[in-house]
Amino acid sequence: MERTTSVHRLVIPGDSLTASIRRAAIPLGRGATDYDELLAFVGDARIVLLGEASHGTHEFYAERARITRRLIEEKGFTIVAAEADWPDAYRVNRFVRGVGGDPAAVDALGDFRRFPAWMWRNTDVLDFVDWLRQHNEGEPAAEATGFYGLDLYSLGASGEAVLAYLQTVDPEAAARARRRYACFDHAEEEGAQAYGYGATVGLRPSCEDEVVAQLVELRRHALDYAQRDGRVAADAFFAAEQNARVVQNAERYYRTMFRGRDESWNVRDRHMAETLEALLGYFDRPGARARAVVWAHNSHLGDARATAMAARGELNLGQLVRERHGPEVVAIGFTTAHGTVTAASDWGAPRTRHRRDLLAADGAREPLFSCPPARAVRRRHPRRRDACGRAVRADGGLGSGGLARDVSVGGVITPSIGTSIAPSLSPEHQDGGVNHANQARHDQGAELLRAVGFGPAGRLHHA
Repeated sequence: MERTTSVHRLVIPGDSLTASIRRAAIPLGRGATDYDELLAFVGDARIVLLGEASHGTHEFYAERARITRRLIEEKGFTIVAAEADWPDAYRVNRFVRGVGGDPAAVDALGDFRRFPAWMWRNTDVLDFVDWLRQHNEGEPAAEATGFYGLDLYSLGASGEAVLAYLQTVDPEAAARARRRYACFDHAEEEGAQAYGYGATVGLRPSCEDEVVAQLVELRRHALDYAQRDGRVAADAFFAAEQNARVVQNAERYYRTMFRGRDESWNVRDRHMAETLEALLGYFDRPGARARAVVWAHNSHLGDARATAMAARGELNLGQLVRERHGPEVVAIGFTTAHGTVTAASDWGAPRTRHRRDLLAADGAREPLFSCPPARAVRRRHPRRRDACGRAVRADGGLGSGGLARDVSVGGVITPSIGTSIAPSLSPEHQDGGVNHANQARHDQGAELLRAVGFGPAGRLHHA
């Protein structure tokens, strides 16, 4: 069956959104020139945000990897930052740079055990990591591309990483850090969420002061620690500092979980933005600014100000990087009309396959992305402003109030949650998208993943 993936500009609604997409769509096949228009569109942008409408889905991940390879090879991007935990991703980073102890990519992915494991522990990521290792072998160390995690769920693992680092460079400082992090001792047994609940309702003391003090002390010794052995020492300190910051922000995140979704969501996405800024700053060189590709769910990367998230008091990574970097950011969402997704009925529950007509979920008026691709749009939409309503006609077939629908699925799907629909003004939400109109292979990634399990050594293996 002919592949009908297309890249489209989510702009210029005319007499109907379907007609606009037909005019704007750029057909994609399997050729080397598929994303020429997109790379020209990226131009000199410093940050490219590449989304996904569901975690672990083959089509989204495979096309995102194709785009990323070209950004690395042709545009000089050297940072791949994913919606993943810092220590898990940093193990992959060491592997792709040829400095880790893992003999193969499958081993380097061994720490991706946290739910939803299929998000990064899948064959598409495995293939990309293999490719990135090979790519870096032909590059000077200073120009190699790294793989990093932006998320903050790794409270325990990041704390252990900080202790391990300090034990090698300053055992006395390691002892002080161990006493501070001992505040979480019960959390190891009960879980981070139990800690957050207890600290919020007064059942146990908060560890906020301890984690802040640890990060402050670590940074106070930055000059000494980072200069002991040149670049190697600097890299080790940078990784340890990020882990200490993960512990600080994760502690805050788990406490805010019980105050409301908007507050904890904002803590998480602010942390992602801070980590991305830290990466850009660390890898900047005189006359050569670092450039980053970000892999995350659409809900993190489309500008929250153009969706119902803003009315709930939520922000996201896409909004924060646009506020800071403006036109140097390009955001590309990934969409589909129908197919199957892999998700669980609850956090930590077994994964199952769910068939979803993603457009019918909210009674969308038109089959927005079911139409076949047409011709390309070559001109970039003017830079967005806060008064984004003026960029879209309210009567242009976009649904109530001129709002398009950003339909997506996260790691959990239940009858009450189902698909997530965030009304959005498309030109303000993202700069374009990659759409899979024909879903004959939509959930192949999930099928491959179901055939993949954890071996005794934490390896991927085919069941």
